[in-house]
Amino acid sequence: MEENKQPTPPPFRPNKPNNGKNNAIFWIFAIATLCIIMFQFYNPAGSPQTIYWEDMKTMLQNHDIKRIVVVNKEKAHIILKEDVYNTDKYKYLREKKIPLNGPHFYYQISSPEEFGTRLAEAQKDTPESERIVFESESRPDYIGDIIGWVLPLLIIVGIWIFMFRRIGGGAGGGIFSMGKSRAKMFDKGETISKITFADVAGLKEAKTEVTEIVDFLKNPQKYTRLGGKIPKGALLVGPPGTGKTLLAKAVAGEADVPFFSMSGSDFVEMFVGVGASRVRDLFAQAKQKAPCIIFIDEIDAIGRARGNSLSFHSNDERESTLNQLLTEMDGFETNNGIIMIAATNRSDVLDPALMRAGRFDRQIIIDLPDLNERGEIFGVHLKPLKTDPELDVNLLAKQTPGFSGADIANVCNEAALIAARNNRETVGRQDFLDAVDRIIGGLEKKNKIITEQEKRTIAFHEAGHATVSWLLENAQPLIKVTIVPRGKALGAAWYLPEERQITTKEQMLDEMCALVAGRASEEINFGKISTGALNDLERVTKYAYAMVSVYGMSSKVGNISFYNANNGEYSFQKPYSERTAEVIDEEAKELVDKVYTRAKEIIAEHKDQLAQLAQQLLEREVIFTEDVERIFGKRKFANKRQEEALYGISNEVKNNTDNNADEPSALQDPDDDDTPPPTKTL
Repeated sequence: MEENKQPTPPPFRPNKPNNGKNNAIFWIFAIATLCIIMFQFYNPAGSPQTIYWEDMKTMLQNHDIKRIVVVNKEKAHIILKEDVYNTDKYKYLREKKIPLNGPHFYYQISSPEEFGTRLAEAQKDTPESERIVFESESRPDYIGDIIGWVLPLLIIVGIWIFMFRRIGGGAGGGIFSMGKSRAKMFDKGETISKITFADVAGLKEAKTEVTEIVDFLKNPQKYTRLGGKIPKGALLVGPPGTGKTLLAKAVAGEADVPFFSMSGSDFVEMFVGVGASRVRDLFAQAKQKAPCIIFIDEIDAIGRARGNSLSFHSNDERESTLNQLLTEMDGFETNNGIIMIAATNRSDVLDPALMRAGRFDRQIIIDLPDLNERGEIFGVHLKPLKTDPELDVNLLAKQTPGFSGADIANVCNEAALIAARNNRETVGRQDFLDAVDRIIGGLEKKNKIITEQEKRTIAFHEAGHATVSWLLENAQPLIKVTIVPRGKALGAAWYLPEERQITTKEQMLDEMCALVAGRASEEINFGKISTGALNDLERVTKYAYAMVSVYGMSSKVGNISFYNANNGEYSFQKPYSERTAEVIDEEAKELVDKVYTRAKEIIAEHKDQLAQLAQQLLEREVIFTEDVERIFGKRKFANKRQEEALYGISNEVKNNTDNNADEPSALQDPDDDDTPPPTKTL
């Protein structure tokens, strides 16, 4: 006996492009309105001609008028005498086929009383027996009445339809499509994306995770035979530009299943309930296409922790959208075969209910690429470029610590533009060095007007940074210092931060000491300070407060951290008392004072050597690692790897600058998550 089969639901059809068909209603309204307006101003043959008062006054004085009829108290219809009508003077009336019995002309009046007064004034010299007295008549104006209420109605209806079509996102259903999902759906077999896992350099662990998801969809028996279940969702978390969306595109290119893609902001509208309706519609479409993948980019737009916003409304549209998403992902009804992939760089603000197992089972951390991964990323982005055969990709990777994948892509593109601007046949090593400088520091401003005293202040300021950073073992090693203005900075020092995962208190104190060394140098050498240390003071202040209130590196505050990633964006009270706040302020100030005093002591001890360094800066405008080593001697390094990387990059930068004296100098300005930005600006 055959089992009763459930009817197969009709296949979901994605919305097709508009192609202008859905705009026909607007053309109809526009044409109808235009026709009505043209009808109002259209003057066909045989219609009376408009005249002005001076012409009518002349006709009265010449006794050309037979009758004047005021119709509906608005228009004065003028009828000429028969013998006058047949004269050559009014031949044009006969040519326009205006009938003999008229009316031949009309004059727009304001009121019958005023019109009668003007008639009497114009005929005061005319005998009373020959004077013309107007007649009054009432005639129904059906066309005018119809136009009077049809035209405004057409305009109102047209505006109403236009507004609700805009609210509905331009879909064919207008207002009824507001609750429909805006997800782009790529069906099985369609060309979803040309990007595959081979195009995603680095991210080995992340690719392993998502590759397993794709493989599960393609070969579910491989996992289900051992009792495994397919993951409900994967959350891609990482800093901006690290390749989260790119990895999702690769999943779309690799997966042989339907793929739905949309942004978190596409759910939310100004009308309550639209976001939740779109979530329901999205999962309804996905159920018909299961097994499938749903990708939501920037999910923090709807996934923020509930109750932490400044909205005091009883019905928050974003929260209702999130509630519906939570229910659809893992609620009373199960959605078998639907895998959620989401991306965000703000996982700290997401709701805990969204992050739990059963909804997003896997949180895939996508961090900034390390040295080897940067080399792989450069290899991908260098493929479409015509590069110099001698270009060393490993050197480029060493020169860009802290760069994200998007930063590296930008460097490659900027290098190609620089090479094209200089009419080169290939993109060379110098073009990449210039590209890094251009992106980080801006263009050089060699023509900027700077006084000699300002130039000396800048030179000693930068020499102070270079001196202290060279003499402190835990500070970042120097690559290059320049006093050539670039971007908003009057001078800059470039360093090579160590790629480390944790930072000790001693390392942070040494780096803070190097930060305030510019101002300390100004005070010791000139006996006064300037505003040029603003950027340094901002960063050292953030460091000091972080050490005291976040990392527990203060003896008075103790091993306490007031950092709470799940506290939400808005907090109406501090997590500590006013007394503790005073202690934090005192401890932070004491830290800054200690490192500033230490910097002044180091600079005072090596004042003559710092003066030599500043003099070289004034003469050459740029100095390198070797120049600092020649004055201060060999530097102590935290590890051998850092020493090799520094001298390798420094020699490369110096050689390229010497070989390209007429071109912008190549600077190095790496960045690191656990250290302050390496450029010391004045």
